[in-house]
Amino acid sequence: MAVPKKKVSKSKRNMRRAHDALPAASYGECANCGELKRPHHVCPACGHYDGREVVSTEEAA
Repeated sequence: MAVPKKKVSKSKRNMRRAHDALPAASYGECANCGELKRPHHVCPACGHYDGREVVSTEEAA
């Protein structure tokens, strides 16, 4: 049975866990209006997704 020989310090434990942290959210440019938007999401500025208008402009604003 595997048993740790020494206590793992808080510093070592946290450094190990830091490698699995989520990366910062990425943003891309909307092809229609040029505003920044999340990938695979409807553009909040113009309501376009995948080259077509999904949400009307009044609803998006």
